[in-house]
Amino acid sequence: MRYYIIAGEASGDLHGSNLIKELKKKDPDADIRCWGGDKMAAAGGVVVKHIRDLAFMGFFEVVKHLPTILGNISFCKKDILAYKPDVVILIDYPGFNFRLFEFLKENRIKIFYYISPQLWAWKTGRVHKVKKYVDRMFVILPFEKEFYERYGVQVDFVGHPLLDELKGLENKPPSADKVIALLPGSRKQEISYLLPEYLKVIPEFPEYKFVVTGLSQIGEDFYKSIIGNSRCELAMDKTYGTLKESTAAIVTSGTATLETALHNVPEVICYKGSWISYYIAKQLIKGISYICIVNLICDERVVEELIQADVNKDRLVLELRKLLTPEGRAIMFDGYERLRHKLGDSGASERTATLMLQYLKEG
Repeated sequence: MRYYIIAGEASGDLHGSNLIKELKKKDPDADIRCWGGDKMAAAGGVVVKHIRDLAFMGFFEVVKHLPTILGNISFCKKDILAYKPDVVILIDYPGFNFRLFEFLKENRIKIFYYISPQLWAWKTGRVHKVKKYVDRMFVILPFEKEFYERYGVQVDFVGHPLLDELKGLENKPPSADKVIALLPGSRKQEISYLLPEYLKVIPEFPEYKFVVTGLSQIGEDFYKSIIGNSRCELAMDKTYGTLKESTAAIVTSGTATLETALHNVPEVICYKGSWISYYIAKQLIKGISYICIVNLICDERVVEELIQADVNKDRLVLELRKLLTPEGRAIMFDGYERLRHKLGDSGASERTATLMLQYLKEG
């Protein structure tokens, strides 16, 4: 079969690559064309547009890059028509992927959506578009299945793919190394807002080594321009290796918060963007108490969240000191145990590929 997969961010590239591997195992004749990154390419997908050119964060930033985004959408539609896939698999990335719904239905192309956008947090009304256009949702968070079923959407809960990626870490003892990881995000805009704040805590912890995790699609020079002469190391494309050695971490809100938790590393979570983007988001997000996926899954404050003005040196130092105490660490490790229990069993990528092939064969 011919599969066209669209991912627009680093986490989508990771999960898309694992899905590609499983699809190729179960469908030896699979022909896969995709929007993604190096991981999806290594897994056997033909990447026609790289994620380094796709990630725009916040409302103001999206408006500023609208001509580029519209050009990408136009190219994508033409490429899909030329490729003639049996199915288009959309991975999160709603600002782009939702714009393809009507086009795909008009051309009678089946739509599978893997990894749901956070519609349960904001723009809940968009769930009606999902019901109208998407043939099947494959969700990775336990509460998402009930959310979509409430609106009559065809949905499967497949489990979280990170449980496969990080298998065995549930038994990993906490690191005794004196390393603090700084995970500034996967998009240039958020890195520009947050990394300078993270670096301010370094002088307060002279006995610890600090490591900034970088991504090759962002570019080493970009990180170095922010880090300057700060007393820290830059580890490119070594997030998991860095976390395995870390005592604690400061992490930008996103998939990395869950990755850090599953590595059993105590963390403080941060979010900061332009004030315009933050104000609009605050008006739109309704009915949730947390921004961090760890807290959302557990439905409790397992990790501390610092937002906008709270992302400052004094608060970061205060929260980091808590994470370095035996009491603070023990409380967080207990929360991580509850998190693993709620995430369910491993095997998400294999389960998703099996279901997708089953539904495609059923027509």
